[in-house]
Amino acid sequence: MTQVTERGTSLPTPPRAAGRRRTPAAAACVLGGAMAAGLGLGSLAVLVMVLWISSPYPDSGPGGALHVAAGLWLLAHGTELIRYDTLSGVPAPVGLTPLLLVCLPVLLIRRAARLAVDDGGLPGSAVFSAVTCGYLIVGAAATAYAAGGPLPADPLSAAWHLPLVAVVAAVAGVWSAVPSWLPSLLPGGVRKVCERPRYALALRAGAAGALTLLGGGALLLGASLVWHGSAVQDTFLELTGVWSGRFAVLLLALALVPNAVVWGAAYGLGPGFALGAGATATPLAVTGTPALPRFPLLAALPPEGPGSLLTWAAMGVPVAAGLVAGWFAVRRAREVSYGETALTAALGGLVCGGLMGVLAWAAAGPLGTGALARFGPVWWETGGAAAVWTVGVAVPVAVAVQGWRTRPVWGAGQEPAQEPAVGEGWHVTGVRELRRAAPRDTSGPLTPPLPGPAVAPAAPEPVAAAAVPAPELLPGVAGARVLTRRDRAT
Repeated sequence: MTQVTERGTSLPTPPRAAGRRRTPAAAACVLGGAMAAGLGLGSLAVLVMVLWISSPYPDSGPGGALHVAAGLWLLAHGTELIRYDTLSGVPAPVGLTPLLLVCLPVLLIRRAARLAVDDGGLPGSAVFSAVTCGYLIVGAAATAYAAGGPLPADPLSAAWHLPLVAVVAAVAGVWSAVPSWLPSLLPGGVRKVCERPRYALALRAGAAGALTLLGGGALLLGASLVWHGSAVQDTFLELTGVWSGRFAVLLLALALVPNAVVWGAAYGLGPGFALGAGATATPLAVTGTPALPRFPLLAALPPEGPGSLLTWAAMGVPVAAGLVAGWFAVRRAREVSYGETALTAALGGLVCGGLMGVLAWAAAGPLGTGALARFGPVWWETGGAAAVWTVGVAVPVAVAVQGWRTRPVWGAGQEPAQEPAVGEGWHVTGVRELRRAAPRDTSGPLTPPLPGPAVAPAAPEPVAAAAVPAPELLPGVAGARVLTRRDRAT
């Protein structure tokens, strides 16, 4: 950093002065991360307090409601909660995180990091560290506060879930403001490898395949809800009879819809999802005895026993995902070989499998002990099935699309068109220009001349005989003559 004097000369800024200037910016970044955490906590606290006030039979006072809000905020980060108020008296873990709640802290941290970078004054690494530090300070306080409520957080689970979400969201925020920041942290060789078009296409193809799987899961979820509409409605009405309780059940169901979409994608892939210890739902059959609590989304599950043609049709979802991934894995260039295209499609399938494995891990979790210890898809089974399906379908599709795009064009190597025949006089080279120029040369001016002294017109220059070819000299137009304006009028 430099300083400019009155004469325009620059002087280097002392290191201590630069440090003093960066200190307020770093404090502002820490405050921004703390405010992001506070906004998330405040939003859930307002929601829980509204439900507590509207409840006709509250179980605790305002302090208990605030403790529940802190527990829900920690659950939104994937932290496992512990429920002590059980029928058996044994503490039961609650680790099924509603994915819609995860969007709240992620968006708040990302926004805080992006605004801190836009304000300037600090590099991206310093902004990332300061925002993450401020957020984790509030997270540690919330974990200690929730320990005295009905849903305390598991300290070990909170110790790594909170930093994981904060780090990922802060990196996304800084990267969105400075796109060159994250690649600059990688070694030069790794950065050059990642800049190849093959890997960019593989990422695009894998993301397209994962989105297609999620769209198919949403389609399966909607079709199942419509098919079991009466059972879903009865379950929703039987859970509680007051409007505040039904509103809370509706909010919980909406927060779990993304989880159900991932479950539907895993169902279409084949491995399915667990419905408790020893029970699994797949397109081929629903095995075991599901230990299901009464909930509207769970009422839309297929019945126990072997599957049918209708459930087997769900396996068309991964086929569609493979087709989409194969289409996006093809480059426009004609010089790309078939082996390169097949390798790109295979890498896209691996990317799709990795994304689905992460989503399956985030969408599953326990709801208790014993029979309720397993709920949701198994991440490695879902990710492996997605990779196998996508690679198996995308590679031949990509090679076929590449062959279609690089096919030879009909007539590309043919001779150019021949000259017109002799009898087509108007299209003979030179005749068209002569016939257009003759009326223009023989006609007078379009506007009358202005009055003035009479000037004798100059004698026309003699035209050589060879200037205008004779009709018999023009090929293919024997007997043709030039039309004047008078001839056209008649």
